[in-house]
Amino acid sequence: MKNFLAIDTSGNYFTAVASKDGEIFTSYISDCAMQHSVSLLPAIDELLLRANLRLEDCDFFASVVGAGSFTGIRIGISAVKGFCSALGKPALPVTSFDVLAYNTLDRDGKKLCLIDAGHGYYYACGYDETGKIVFPPAYVSETEVLDLHANGYALLSSTSLPLSEKANIQTVDPVEGLKNATLALSEKGNFGELTALYIRKSSAELNQGGK
Repeated sequence: MKNFLAIDTSGNYFTAVASKDGEIFTSYISDCAMQHSVSLLPAIDELLLRANLRLEDCDFFASVVGAGSFTGIRIGISAVKGFCSALGKPALPVTSFDVLAYNTLDRDGKKLCLIDAGHGYYYACGYDETGKIVFPPAYVSETEVLDLHANGYALLSSTSLPLSEKANIQTVDPVEGLKNATLALSEKGNFGELTALYIRKSSAELNQGGK
């Protein structure tokens, strides 16, 4: 499958990657905050225009399903589900951790992919150099991250983290990561339902007494 559109609305930034006959086109907005719903469709339209690609020409659509912003994840999944449903095309779920890991899988050693969850906690997932998950997605403390780092995990993130003062964290490119992850996972045939990866409950749910 050569033609696709992949989007990532899971964080403060927005990323989209389009492939037309093997040629890659990208879009990146560094700070969308809570404006993904406003930025998404215009950015996709502009990207498809540059790629000379129509939605109906795509062989599949991909969306990052989390972990990350609850609202952002829902926006991206809803958009891609709409494209797939309207055009009868398959969906490719990509995690935020895949986006980080697929920047560096050609390097030796284990990688712990980190997303800031606030208040000294992180969403984390560990991979080996082949792309196999060896530490399943979890909500972990700073102390747990440092322990994993001490036990041989290199730390990866797409943004600056508070933890950077205590450990060497490699900052990776979310655009390159989305491209690489989409290509690799589609080659593996990892198509399926787009289900949000929520590692813990939302702040609203927690504030209502959830655990």
